Amino acid sequence: MNPTHLLLALLVTAIWGLNFSVIKIGLQSVDPFILAGIRFALCAVPAVFFIPRPKVSWSALIAYGLLFGVGLWGVVNLGIQAGVSAGVASLLLQFSAFCTIVLGARVFHERISGYQVAGILLALPGLGCIISITDGSVNALGTGLVLLGALSWSVANVIIKQSGTRDVLAFLVWSLLFAPLPLFALGYLINGSAGFIALPAQLGIPALLSILFQAYPTTLFGYWIWNSLLTRYPVSTVAPLSLLVPIFGMLGSVLIFHESLPVAKILAIALILFGLVTGLYGRLIGAWLVRQNSEKSR
Repeated sequence: MNPTHLLLALLVTAIWGLNFSVIKIGLQSVDPFILAGIRFALCAVPAVFFIPRPKVSWSALIAYGLLFGVGLWGVVNLGIQAGVSAGVASLLLQFSAFCTIVLGARVFHERISGYQVAGILLALPGLGCIISITDGSVNALGTGLVLLGALSWSVANVIIKQSGTRDVLAFLVWSLLFAPLPLFALGYLINGSAGFIALPAQLGIPALLSILFQAYPTTLFGYWIWNSLLTRYPVSTVAPLSLLVPIFGMLGSVLIFHESLPVAKILAIALILFGLVTGLYGRLIGAWLVRQNSEKSR
């Protein structure tokens, strides 16, 4: 990967990690479902008028929009509002990788490797460490909601894979047409009209900047750059960089919200990231080590 593209990839992971703190800033004044609804409305409109609809079924677009918009980000917003810190949320959401592995085995009959099993077993104690944290950055409800969001993301990944689309940006823009109205409806059903009535007063500069950051740098720019790199380079070159997202997420939370880093949290970060590396890239690392040993023995 050339230096310019590497810097772009690092920028995207930093944006995605920082986004969790940006979401928390928006949640300080705006209802979590309304915040997500406005975000995805801006992602879809006006982009949908300039990007042709991908050649996939409407059912795939609707299902992905509901899962990605409502099941993932609507629920994660609710989890952060419930008390999970931005840093911990960015880490917990990485469990979607393991959920995707299990769903892939179920739906596509993909074999779960020994490395993937080992990765899951390594990461589970990390989840236990997170649950044991008592510094106010974690609670059971928020943790459960973010993990539910991770599961929704995994199902959304299965849907986009089943669709067979190669135009991921168009798929994202068109599918997100179906996220705002359900999000607004949930906001109304759960909290009544209060959030909508108060919205004009709540949309101060911090909330507006939060929404704009989530819609454009995080969603449209981030996915455009990331997917462009995936089409240019092998997945094994680009994908490992996503492991930096929770690192930037935790750093952003420490810098912006002064989140503490007790030993239990550091251990959780290490175990989950080590589990992810083992589960997702263990086979590649093992093959590389075998090649190195073979070359040395010649």
